[in-house]
This record gives sequence, structure tokens and C-alpha cells, in this order.
Amino acid sequence: MKKKQGNARGFTLIELMIVVAIVGTLAAIAIPAYHGYMIRSQVAEGLSLTSEAQKGVIEYFTETGGWPPDNSSALIPDASAISGTYVEAVTVTDNVIAVTFGNDAHGIIQHQVVTLVAANDNNIVNWQCHSDTIESQYLPQICR
Repeated sequence: MKKKQGNARGFTLIELMIVVAIVGTLAAIAIPAYHGYMIRSQVAEGLSLTSEAQKGVIEYFTETGGWPPDNSSALIPDASAISGTYVEAVTVTDNVIAVTFGNDAHGIIQHQVVTLVAANDNNIVNWQCHSDTIESQYLPQICR
């Protein structure tokens, strides 16, 4: 005796193909957006590591009226000692703080540099951020 399956039915091939197409389209949009987010967060880590260097440069400028020639003059650790998960070094040279990204950073920013440039504005130090090698879409708003 044969058993009837009742009203149960599965998905048709066309329904499954539509679901796969929708998932593929969403993935095609989400993956590049996630990569951009990941790169921006790595650049943000680099800029957060500059806070001590900024303080050192400002203190040196306040005391001497000039810019520190290197990290030790700004009373901060050596460049390679200031590092993070994605940052290889933070280097002070005169009025420039350079953040160099290391091997663990995303391939687009590996070994690239973001700089903070100090400017004397009536004895007040103002910072300008930029990068000649990293696309502006990956930089924080203050660097664009």
C-alpha cells in the first residue's frame, strides 16, 4: 500500500535558483563594504597610536619653540617600539608624525604611511592628517 505525502511539497528548482541569486547579490555588495570597513579601522588604530607622539611634539615645541628632530627628543619610545596589531612604527621627524603600517595590515595599506603634520598657529599646534599613498576612502574624515 502506498502512502500519500499529503500536501507536503518541496521547493522547486526555480525557487532555489532565485534564493541563490539573491544571496549572491547580497554577498557581492557586503564583502567589498566589509573590506573597506576593515581597512578604515586599521588606519584608525594607527592614528590612535599617535597620541603620545603628539603630546611629545607639543611639549617639545612649548619648551623650545622648535620641532623635535626624532622620537627620543620628543621623549617617546623608538619608532618600532610604538606599534600595534597593524602598525609597524610611529616616527617623529621635526613637525611630522609618520605612521607606517606593517605586514599584518590589509594588503592595500601594507607598508603605506599616514602622516600628521604639526603647524604653528600663533603658538598653538594644529595637526593636519594626510596620506600620499592610501586612497582617501580609507582615511578618517579629518584626513580627507
